[in-house]
Amino acid sequence: MSHDREAFVAAYGPLFEHSPWVAEHSDENGPYPDRAALMEGLTEAMLAAPRERQVALVRAHPDLAGKAAIEGTLTPDSAREQSSAGLDRLSPGEFEAFTRANEAYHERFGLPFVICVRDHDKASILAAAESRLRNDFDTELRTALAEIARIAQHRLEAIPA
Repeated sequence: MSHDREAFVAAYGPLFEHSPWVAEHSDENGPYPDRAALMEGLTEAMLAAPRERQVALVRAHPDLAGKAAIEGTLTPDSAREQSSAGLDRLSPGEFEAFTRANEAYHERFGLPFVICVRDHDKASILAAAESRLRNDFDTELRTALAEIARIAQHRLEAIPA
């Protein structure tokens, strides 16, 4: 990897949870004239990846208000995002509802429930989890990847220009 490529991956790899490969693959189509083109390139790289890699990307995300949050092992971005929706301040009943939703989702799809929490509050996150349980696997994978792209967009916007 060239120095420029290393810098690109270092800068944009963290946009996708534990998956710097997205930035590595999108760098092949750069340079990008602006952030919109960059985000498009990153998203295209994610969507062009083999299905197994896409599933691994979804699985790289933590459960919402789950074990990683409790243990304090979330990435800094994930911790900020979950906090923005109040997921770090759940009542016992809310915590139980999120635990049930996570378990049902894992049981149905074998994946963590991924949603761009910055676009939601606790109630709408739980409603989306319930609604998305009715999806088939392929629909849900596409939905999760779209949510990951939205998460990455927010993370990119947080990087100073």
